[in-house]
Amino acid sequence: MHTGDKPFPCDVCGQRFTRKSYKDSHMRIHTGNKPFPCKICGKRFNQKYSLDRHMRSHTGEKPFHCDVCGQKFIQNSHKNSHMRIHTGDKPFPCKICGKRFNQKYSLDRHMRVHTGEKPFPCDVCGQKFIQNSHKNSHMRIHTGDKPFPCELCGQRFSQKFSLNTHMRIHKGEKTFLCDVCGQRFRHKSSVTCHMRIHAGDKPFPCDLCGHRFSQKSHLNSH
Repeated sequence: MHTGDKPFPCDVCGQRFTRKSYKDSHMRIHTGNKPFPCKICGKRFNQKYSLDRHMRSHTGEKPFHCDVCGQKFIQNSHKNSHMRIHTGDKPFPCKICGKRFNQKYSLDRHMRVHTGEKPFPCDVCGQKFIQNSHKNSHMRIHTGDKPFPCELCGQRFSQKFSLNTHMRIHKGEKTFLCDVCGQRFRHKSSVTCHMRIHAGDKPFPCDLCGHRFSQKSHLNSH
């Protein structure tokens, strides 16, 4: 014990332990034995400390608090992970583009951009999304839910970005600048549309006379 000897090896994976009781506890990982049930929800655990930790989800106990902002956590590992927000530590790099993340789940989510994986389908129309939050936001199109009201005129929106865009009307903001002539616009799409004037792009042809227009509205007027 004092020399660091670990005389009790696991017969399955070879990991060694200082006490037989530690080895016996470890063996449950391999056997699948879970002798510690939660008396509230019935979920079972192979270690007593895992059950104790789980019980906090029922009791609401959060014994680990952040020394910087005071936020509390059920597990110490959650607190340590949270601390990276304050320290700026980003130990999870993307091997494809090099972008770094402070949480492993953020890296996993980012990787879907490269792989094209979209594991969250809409149950109504089948459109797929990289994040579940994106799917939930999309669902408001089908439900008609508009939880973002304008405090000035009362108009409601299904998306936060739609409200932010709308607010520029009240504020008179024109945040999108044409790099060629300096004209400003409220919407990015308006800049894109305007740039066709400079580029000479006319993607809207008249089916009757063949005359082409840079704007759909100009074609409609024609």
